[in-house]
Amino acid sequence: MTARIAIPAFVLTGFLGAGKTTLLNRLLKDPALADTAVVINEFGDAGLDHLLVEKSGDGVVLLASGCLCCSLRGDLVDTLADLAARRETGALPPFGRVVIETTGLAHPTPVLQTLMAPPVVAAGYVLAGVIAVADAQRGEALLDAHAESVAQIAVADRILVSKADLAGAGLDPFLARLGRLNPRATIDLVQDVRPGDLLAAAPLPLPPADAPAPALRLGRPAATAARPVFGAHDAAIASFVLTADKAMAPHRLGAFLDELRERHGDGLLRFKALVKLADDPERPVVIHGVQHVLHPLVRLDAWPDGDRRSRLVFIMRDVDRRRIEDLFAAFCGEPRLDAPDVAALTDNPLAF
Repeated sequence: MTARIAIPAFVLTGFLGAGKTTLLNRLLKDPALADTAVVINEFGDAGLDHLLVEKSGDGVVLLASGCLCCSLRGDLVDTLADLAARRETGALPPFGRVVIETTGLAHPTPVLQTLMAPPVVAAGYVLAGVIAVADAQRGEALLDAHAESVAQIAVADRILVSKADLAGAGLDPFLARLGRLNPRATIDLVQDVRPGDLLAAAPLPLPPADAPAPALRLGRPAATAARPVFGAHDAAIASFVLTADKAMAPHRLGAFLDELRERHGDGLLRFKALVKLADDPERPVVIHGVQHVLHPLVRLDAWPDGDRRSRLVFIMRDVDRRRIEDLFAAFCGEPRLDAPDVAALTDNPLAF
């Protein structure tokens, strides 16, 4: 069977008034993104009237740039599945990516879980990245007052800082706080980013329709550092990376993922990993998850870079990092070198 081509899905998030609509307008006017579909709550909210050309179908508008704009009516799963179905039948022009704009007050986790739902996976979508717009003028106050704002920043792959010119002397401290809250995200000023580069994603090969779809490809690994505590919301969230040189037995990986979701799923804001398995060390598996939900695991044809280590990225809320480290080490068969023998036995994370 021939492989299908995945539809990269980008989640655009950010608190009320951060500038998501302004960024969205820039994206939709860029000729390089003419084959983009956008899912928003209401057309009026996005201020797209000057870009509208004609109705392409119920809830879908064709823009002057060639993009499709779809109003979210009801369930996101149904909206995405309908777009993909009409794309396949030719009822809509083919689109190469989709951007899903969350509401300003939305916690991003439910949207990410939706993108891992079986109907969305079956329709051929793959999560390509989370983009968060951060308001530099009100950013510190928003992070202090709203847990949703912290979560939006914490799960992002890329953070775009808006209103930098209005932040004055507060800009540098705000940038430093963003960097420590999410040390693995790329942070840029929104005016410095080219829209075409922002949604750049190489087509991902999908297995046949009756096989699991691929998950998010792991971004660049980064060393973790101790994160200072800021506000109460910041203190509840930790981001870190675990690495392992040794290949892992497939059944041990499955058991680790089961235990991770069972014990710590409520606090798992986001999880992505590239793992070396003993049955085929040259073809790592990609894993992507949110809370108790995992995207189907997929094998890559080869390592994406020269680093052959397993890399697991965790963004956790109210979870002790050491518990995750101990659990992973136990399934990898690695001893706790910094613990006495008695503690290694009595504190065994696999003991019940």
